[in-house]
Amino acid sequence: MPTCAFLTTDTLDAFVAYDHLAVAPLARLGWTVEMVPWRAEADWEAYDVVVVRSPWDYQDDPDAFLDVLGAIDASAARLENPLAVMRWNLRKTYLRDLEAAGVPIVPTRWAEGLTSDALAAAFDAWGTAEVVAKPVVSANADGTFRLGPDAETWNAAVSALADRACMIQPFVPSVVAEGEWSVFAFGGAVSHAILKTPAAGDFRVQEEHGGVIRGVEPGADLLALTGAALAAVPHPDPLLYARVDAVRLTDGTLAIIELELIEPSLYFPFADGSAERFAAALDEQGPGV
Repeated sequence: MPTCAFLTTDTLDAFVAYDHLAVAPLARLGWTVEMVPWRAEADWEAYDVVVVRSPWDYQDDPDAFLDVLGAIDASAARLENPLAVMRWNLRKTYLRDLEAAGVPIVPTRWAEGLTSDALAAAFDAWGTAEVVAKPVVSANADGTFRLGPDAETWNAAVSALADRACMIQPFVPSVVAEGEWSVFAFGGAVSHAILKTPAAGDFRVQEEHGGVIRGVEPGADLLALTGAALAAVPHPDPLLYARVDAVRLTDGTLAIIELELIEPSLYFPFADGSAERFAAALDEQGPGV
């Protein structure tokens, strides 16, 4: 019977997680599944496959996290997604690669540390009413700031990000008015899609911040964007899992805001059969390297 570890964090008490819903479908296919914190002293040789699922504090120590992924990759266990893909996806500079490949992204400026001058230049470049600044390595909207043009309000963001590689994007009003779209692909095939809308007065769409989630049917434009984004990933084979997050720009077109290939929540409850499709994709790849 093949064994699988779902890589997680020490506690998920502060999060909404759904990975347990894939355990029964995998069991029906003959797999045993164990939840293993990424900081644990685990014997990776004991598993056929290690699937990165919910290590949602990795951004606190990304170097240590990559060391763990490297140890798993060096073991007999197969790491999913592949290590090279996750290294590429860890820093949001991957968006530059997508843009170079012709994939529409939310306009982005990059800085090795946030300064008032960098913020002023962003406002000047885009003529926007608000911007969002966040670290290049981040998750769960940690360290994310929504800022207006008043320089007096920038102090907290500049203080928090002064010594961190960061990115600045124009705030996209459709995030509040319409929401953020997510499309999920398992084994390269689209499984399902959701629409995430923030709580009143907020712009963060995660459930932990009060976001509301509902299942949707993806339109042709969203599917085309998803296909383009996945085709631009520097890996020849379909990935076990991928999540493409998109928002609608002011001109009505969709653009990538995130491409999640490390530890995205897969939102199984919002699409019938999605946990089964995930299990089938894993089973089709088989155990071992």
